[in-house]
Amino acid sequence: MGKVTGFLEFERLQEAAEDKRERIKHYREFVAHLNDEQAATQGARCMDCGTPFCMSGCPINNIIPDWNDLVYKQDWKNAIETLHSTNNFPEFTGRVCPAPCEEACVLRINEDPVGIKSIEHAIIDKGWDAGWVKPRPAARKTGKKVAVVGSGPAGLACAQQLARAGHAVVVFEKNDRIGGLLRYGIPDFKLEKAHIDRRLEQMAAEGVTFRTGTYVGNQRPGKGIPDWATGTIAAGKLLAEFDAVVLAGGAEQPRDLPVPGRELDGVHYAMEFLPLQNKRVAGDAGVPDLWATGKHVVIIGGGDTGSDCVGTSNRHGAKSVTQFELLARPEDPARNPVWPNWPLRLRTSSSHEEGANRDWSVATKAFIGEGGKVKELKAVRLEWKDGKMGEIPGSEFTLPADLVLLAMGFVSPVQSILDAFGVEKDARGNARAATEGRGSYSASVAKVFAAGDMRRGQSLVVWAIREGRQCARAVDEFLMGSSELPR
Repeated sequence: MGKVTGFLEFERLQEAAEDKRERIKHYREFVAHLNDEQAATQGARCMDCGTPFCMSGCPINNIIPDWNDLVYKQDWKNAIETLHSTNNFPEFTGRVCPAPCEEACVLRINEDPVGIKSIEHAIIDKGWDAGWVKPRPAARKTGKKVAVVGSGPAGLACAQQLARAGHAVVVFEKNDRIGGLLRYGIPDFKLEKAHIDRRLEQMAAEGVTFRTGTYVGNQRPGKGIPDWATGTIAAGKLLAEFDAVVLAGGAEQPRDLPVPGRELDGVHYAMEFLPLQNKRVAGDAGVPDLWATGKHVVIIGGGDTGSDCVGTSNRHGAKSVTQFELLARPEDPARNPVWPNWPLRLRTSSSHEEGANRDWSVATKAFIGEGGKVKELKAVRLEWKDGKMGEIPGSEFTLPADLVLLAMGFVSPVQSILDAFGVEKDARGNARAATEGRGSYSASVAKVFAAGDMRRGQSLVVWAIREGRQCARAVDEFLMGSSELPR
């Protein structure tokens, strides 16, 4: 460990952020990474615990105590090597991960935890700036071909690992750019897309081929699917041309709210709203004219997607922003600090700090319109008793709503893709595939594997990277009989 008494001497230091009154005027990232001295001081707080629970709290099992110590010693080059040994894309997780590692930190029991995420952020930015992040092409090719369907974090992690094992990898993406929900789901003020682009350059140099604008399935679905793709590839064609196929798409089927007035103009899924701003920031022409500017915006759903809608609406210049959550208000963090209570804590995002009226235990009853457009939302307050939800008599109310965004989570992957390959599904509509033992991540159809949201349902970027890496090892074992890729 770097400094035996570091956790006693130094306090946790938050990364500096631009003032909220200024940052809502643009779509750039507004959080600055720690400088070298600050990062070293934060690394000194790591206690090098006998059992490093931070590592088990991290889905990709980052070797956190080691790179904390290396940063304390200012050995940045070995720190980036250690970080990359478990995480293909720390510039993504260092920005958008909710950092369950920090909540598992032993210091968290009675003090502020080690700033693990901020140290990770500093390491990867230092690595890029110093030119240490370079392509790592395979020394020899295997002659095997793998198709990866979906270019989100699971698909990209899987593709990079397989390319480094020597396989010829082609990534298929229905959108016009690679990145999946990293590209079109996460706002630029949280993750600027240049971070994705330079990783794609690295992967291309390692031999990965990217095919955008290509929908994989037996036929293009109609209703609800935008005209993303210029081409379609049948599932059978992929199976015939490739030695293995990895299904790594996102959980893109949003949860709906079937109440009276749902058909009114102005009621949209969050993912009909958020990608449009990302396209505008990218400089695209002809982006549909859906804005929050000058509107009373109501966001239904209290998770990360809802928070992203808050931040985007404020940047548009919304007249008001209200966010509803069906569940009861979580406890204050000071009263509910550590595992196993971590999922139940109240969280306030940077977007919430920029301005939003948050309300809990609220159910939407109807949307009220005028001339075919939504104008009001009718809701009722709820009470929870013995785990059951009930409406409070006489608590109904209405509020202005010119734009309603449904951000209530995602129920499953797009079913047409799974149906095209004929894979078995679990009870939630995900591809059925085990994660342990020989044949892990294998779907019910020969040569087909599944990882990320396609297999486990809606989850975090860090879980997607883990599954992509583990799936790559399983595919490598299937193709070669054994694998030297890490799990």
